[in-house]
Amino acid sequence: MPGRVAVTGSFGFTGRALTERLLARGHEVVTLSRRSGEGDPLAGRVTIRPLDLDHSDELVRSLDGVDTLFNTYWLRFPRRGATFEGAVARSARLLAAARAAGVGRVVHVSVVNAAADADTPYVRAKRRSRPPCGRVASNG
Repeated sequence: MPGRVAVTGSFGFTGRALTERLLARGHEVVTLSRRSGEGDPLAGRVTIRPLDLDHSDELVRSLDGVDTLFNTYWLRFPRRGATFEGAVARSARLLAAARAAGVGRVVHVSVVNAAADADTPYVRAKRRSRPPCGRVASNG
């Protein structure tokens, strides 16, 4: 049954593909994005809210009324002071905001085979970011 869903990063590669499928199935999509969407044809089809993982209150407001959060947020490579540990902490804030907003389900999208014993910090950190509670679906 179509509902109101949120997708992090609808203007990126993975988020766009997911958003297109959700829209085709009749869902109302709210995107949490660092991009404005200006000039993007998808922008007129979704509600755009800022993805600011340092402001929990704003995240809670953006997720109000959302049934499912599809989280594609991640840091692939450390850069400009951003670290994997920081990405895990920001992901935890996003999940806490979803819980506070009453989001019923979180789907954490991984495009790698996340494993605690992986060779790279990126893949190990993806595994650590999985929340220990709540209903979660993951492909990685």
